[in-house]
Amino acid sequence: MTLQQLRYLIAVAEKGAITEAAKSLFISQPSLSNAIREVEQSIGFRIFNRHRTGVTLTAKGVDFLGHAHQVVWQMDALESKYGDSQETRQRFCVSTQHYTFTANAFVELVKDRGQGQCDFMLNETQTHQVVEDVCGRFSDLGVLYLSRIGVGPATLRMLRA
Repeated sequence: MTLQQLRYLIAVAEKGAITEAAKSLFISQPSLSNAIREVEQSIGFRIFNRHRTGVTLTAKGVDFLGHAHQVVWQMDALESKYGDSQETRQRFCVSTQHYTFTANAFVELVKDRGQGQCDFMLNETQTHQVVEDVCGRFSDLGVLYLSRIGVGPATLRMLRA
């Protein structure tokens, strides 16, 4: 699978329809469908459920797309830092569980610090992915809300490691 195919998959997931994604990517719908099919064949499972009204992600597709986003973001970061571009922009990424207070705090940070100076990214994901994002240096900051009820043994093991 190629980086371009990953970008295609992300576009399809964001648009919710192969035809709409093809238009936004300026490629033909059959070419996009073939690219999706090639990736699904190479990984051995379906990423999308196809419907008359569009597509939805399968359970495995959700997980796969999370990793695809990371790969694409990392490649973009590499290209911006070490590519031909003279201007180097800093990147600040926060991974968090889906909570309104974290999104509000992030918006305030962006307003306060200004978007012109830095590329800001907010990645709302599951608890284990927040930990993996920070450990793997994908995210600069991870925000978790832990409670006695919501903390499982697997999460505690990840945090201790």
